[in-house]
Amino acid sequence: MRAALFITCLTDLFFPETGEDTVRLLRRLGVDVIFPRNQTCCGQPAYNSGFHQDARALARHFVEVFEDSEVIVSPSGSCVSMAREAYPRLFADEPAWQASVNAIAARTYELSEFIVDVLGVEDVGARWPGVVTYHDSCHTARSLRVREQPRRLLRAVEGLELVEMEHADFCCGFGGTFAVRMPDISGAMLDEKIARIQASGAPTVVTTDAGCLMNIGGGLRRRGIPARALHLANILAASGRDM
Repeated sequence: MRAALFITCLTDLFFPETGEDTVRLLRRLGVDVIFPRNQTCCGQPAYNSGFHQDARALARHFVEVFEDSEVIVSPSGSCVSMAREAYPRLFADEPAWQASVNAIAARTYELSEFIVDVLGVEDVGARWPGVVTYHDSCHTARSLRVREQPRRLLRAVEGLELVEMEHADFCCGFGGTFAVRMPDISGAMLDEKIARIQASGAPTVVTTDAGCLMNIGGGLRRRGIPARALHLANILAASGRDM
């Protein structure tokens, strides 16, 4: 299978190692990965802020970049949600584009969803000694309904112990521009999330979205808490056995 990697803005700018691990992981699973270099933002910040004309322009560009791709895979549930759910709404009154965005939506996948549901793999041949807890990002869990796939992949990692935190699917407070517009509420939500991470006893929290990774990881560092936040791809790409 040939997959086009949609890397997303935050991953590109702040977590390039997640993109590299995603490529390494998919290639280990026998996927031919291509990277369209003219890809840009999916348009989610504009869409969430009410600038739908700007979001449409970025959505059209996304379609043009990825329209020939067999499948599109991304290490970000929020951006996949934008392509799968928001694009069809954006072009509801434009029949000429509706078919194109629906076709793109049907073959765009979040990373863990692609591995488990499309490739049919749970043991990716990873080794990672340690205890982790998992944070459900809002778009991945609620919009895409991807909850068990990341957990199945983590449970199959050799040496890894997964412990569930209380209310793992409660928002971490990032919410894109929400964290900027309502910093006090966002900070209170992050405090609750970090308290639950600590209560789990796990020194590592794993998630599937760069926004959550940035928010939780930054919160842990600012509070001087000796725990770290990692993307699922960082775990799954670690010390892989030949498959």
